Amino acid sequence: MAKILGILTAVVLALAAFVAIKNKKAYELKISETATQKDLLTRSQARLATAQGILAALPIERAGVDAEVSKLLDAEAVQAKTNADLKVESETKTAKQAANKAELDEVREKTAKTGDIKELASKMNETNQELERLGQAITSNEANLANLTANNSQTEAEIKAARDKFEKFSKGESLPTLNTRIRSIYPNWGFVTLAAGNLAGVVTNSTLDVVRDGQVIAQLLVTAVESNSASASIVPDSIAQDVTLMVGDSVVPGVKAVAKVVTTASN
Repeated sequence: MAKILGILTAVVLALAAFVAIKNKKAYELKISETATQKDLLTRSQARLATAQGILAALPIERAGVDAEVSKLLDAEAVQAKTNADLKVESETKTAKQAANKAELDEVREKTAKTGDIKELASKMNETNQELERLGQAITSNEANLANLTANNSQTEAEIKAARDKFEKFSKGESLPTLNTRIRSIYPNWGFVTLAAGNLAGVVTNSTLDVVRDGQVIAQLLVTAVESNSASASIVPDSIAQDVTLMVGDSVVPGVKAVAKVVTTASN
């Protein structure tokens, strides 16, 4: 009887141990699933914050470019009016010079008939002085006109540069002159920060190439831009598994691409 009771007790203990192990595994599985859901929620919140940052920055960047273009257009209009006024003044001086020459010819003709050499000499001297003054004035006006023309050309070049910059901003492309580097890397969130911002030509939502030893090793999608810094997400599948991004890697404008944010990367 005691032997049977011992056997039953062992069976009950074995069943109890089996049930306890099953319950422990189920409990650990629930904990793992909860942690996974929390991690997914955190990543979703980060992506939402990044998207909100992009949306908030676009009107500010657009307003700044519009203001710059408007200012340069106003300067162009003022310069054009000044050039027109100088042209009219130059034409007036030229006409006056021609009238003086005609007057001198008339004086010469009259002097030849009257034979008054002294009067002719005095008028010729006055006429020559007037012609010299007019010549100096015309030379000065021509120099001013040349300077204004050069300034106008410079203004037109600045307007063209501003329009090109505005076109790049509108297309979501960083300026071709951009050449910066990776400042820091956040592998858990799948993004990096750059050592340059909109002052250097970084544009929100543009695609950038990460270059090392003359080779493109990864692509970035700019998500937020400040004056002297920017943040960018690592484009999925643009970086090989055996490549690790490093602080100091060169970053230049790349071919625009639309990609979702990568969630993990090696530091």
